Order: sequence, then structure tokens, then C-alpha cells
Amino acid sequence: MLMPVLREVLDRTGLSAGEIGFTCSGSCDYLAGRAFSFTMALDGVGAWPPISESHVEMDGAWALYEAWVKILTGEAETALVYSYGKSSPGDLPEVLTRQLDPYYLAPLWPDSVSLAALQARALLDAGETDERELARIAARSRASAADNPRAQLRSSAPVDELLERGYLAEPLRVHDVPPVTDGAAAVVLAAGDTARRLTARPAWIRGMDHRIEAHSLGVRDLTDSPSTRLAAERAGLFDAAAPPPDTAELHAPFTSQEVVLRKALRLDGETAVNPSGGPLAANPVMAAGLIRIGEAAARISRGESRRAVAHATSGPCLQQNLVAVLESDEAAPRETARDDAAQGEPA
Repeated sequence: MLMPVLREVLDRTGLSAGEIGFTCSGSCDYLAGRAFSFTMALDGVGAWPPISESHVEMDGAWALYEAWVKILTGEAETALVYSYGKSSPGDLPEVLTRQLDPYYLAPLWPDSVSLAALQARALLDAGETDERELARIAARSRASAADNPRAQLRSSAPVDELLERGYLAEPLRVHDVPPVTDGAAAVVLAAGDTARRLTARPAWIRGMDHRIEAHSLGVRDLTDSPSTRLAAERAGLFDAAAPPPDTAELHAPFTSQEVVLRKALRLDGETAVNPSGGPLAANPVMAAGLIRIGEAAARISRGESRRAVAHATSGPCLQQNLVAVLESDEAAPRETARDDAAQGEPA
């Protein structure tokens, strides 16, 4: 599953594995069902001649963060970031209970869909959204995926028809829940002149930050995401001198979570949200967040966006959140400590 993805991204840049300064991956051992499963994936990269390599037990977006820091410190000029997840062998909602607090929540076995339904119910009770809006989010996302050849779901029934269907976990219906997806993604990062040599239109990372909510769901306001807001602030999304983003790729596996993220990121109707279809169209666990960054970068590289925000999450009910701000050369000038780039398309 991984080798064709890595081959494609390297072929696009014209780089060989030996020319990559740093390699970082993201995956999940309990999803794979065996310890240190990521070491087997290194066969797809090629570990000879010896490479500088690291791994995070997280979505690949966090691997990209580590690689970005590596470039910022001057320890590498280029980096290959990849992640993968194969969810189909097991019962994914139950597998994801392993992310829960092991003393209070995990023994109750609340699956990921039921926890998302609790968050959706909190939003409905607070008047933040309604079931029709959630259906519109699902229909819009999957219709946007019609032109995405890598999307798993590329169409949707009309909103009224969606609302006639039964509940999966009230108030969530099947259209509110992401598909189970096996997949992988890869991104190449490059600094300064190296990025300009590799592509005519780089997507520059102007800022990136990640934060985490309290582990216990009982002490959180599930209708809000302070960690997303803080990460966006630290990444420079709200800078007064910068224009608002024209693109937002949000890692919102459930329709209700898009409502929370739009509020936290202060997105209005001028921003195109998940034009790729987002995780409601394809949701490879441990790769969907990296894909959001890759999709945002790809739109900038194609000239379809000037300033984009990408978001990744991990854990129940948006527990951990990462925000990246990307810009084209045509975006408003910004002062940065070092001119670094992210170039690559989701694989």
C-alpha cells in the first residue's frame, strides 16, 4: 500500500531516497495490531544507504511538524513525511477506544461514534447547529469530492433524503460519520531555494502549532475547541496584517466537528471548506490529517489558493489539534526567521 505512494511523490519531485535529508513517519501500532509495525514500513522507503529517520505514534501531520522543526533548525534541507493506516481488518470504533483514559473511560468501552454523538448532542442542545445543517455539511463535502480521484465517497443524496434515514447513534446518521478507509499519504518538504528548484509554485508553511485538550471528556466543553483556537493563533492565522484564508482543509471526521472547528478558526462564508471532500469523503486513520495539509498545499501549487489553513486532529471529540498556515508567493509578504517550504500533494 505504501510503496507506490512513496514512489509517486519522489518521482514528482525528481528526488531519490538518498537525496532526502530527513524521513519521518506517522502510524499506529494498535491499529496495525502489532508492536513496532512502522519498522516494516521502512522497507518501502529503503534504509540503505543509512537514512536519518524518526517516527511518531500519531497522524502524519505530527510527523510533518517534526520534519518542519528539523528544517527550521538547519539540520536538513529536505524531508520526506509519510503516514498510513489500515482500518478495515478490525472494528475501527472499538479499536479507537484504546485512545481513552485507561482508568475511567476505557473500561466503559464508549466507541468513537458514540462519543462523537455526545458531542453532536451538546452542540444541538446549545443551539450551535441542527440536524439539517449537519446533513448539508455531509452533502457538500461528498459533492466536493466528485473531482477528487482519490476520494472514497464522491456523491451524496439530497439533504431531505438524508434526513429521512435512521440514526446510527442519535443524533448522528450514517452520512454524519466518515467511511472506513485504508490509505497512505506522503509529502516532501524543502527549504528556500531547494523548494523553488523542485517546483515552480511552492506552498510555504508560514506557521504551525499543535495543542491538546484535557484528557477527561467530563471537564471539557465539547461545543468548543480552545486548543484549536490557540494553535491557530500561534500559527499566525489571526494576524491582522494577513488576509483571511481562502481555503480551509479541516480534519473533521464527523459533520458536527466541522461546526466546532469553523467557530474555533473564525471561518466565514468567504473560505472554501474542504474542497477536496475532506475526511467525510475518505478517512484513512493516521493519514487523514497529513492529507489535509497536502490538499491545502496542492491547491496553492495549482494556483487555486493564495492562503490556506490546514487542520489535523487525533483522539476523541477533537482532543488533540494541529493547525498549519500555508501561503503562496503571491500572498501578503510576511517576515519569517527562515524561508521554508512545504511542497507536495497527498498521495
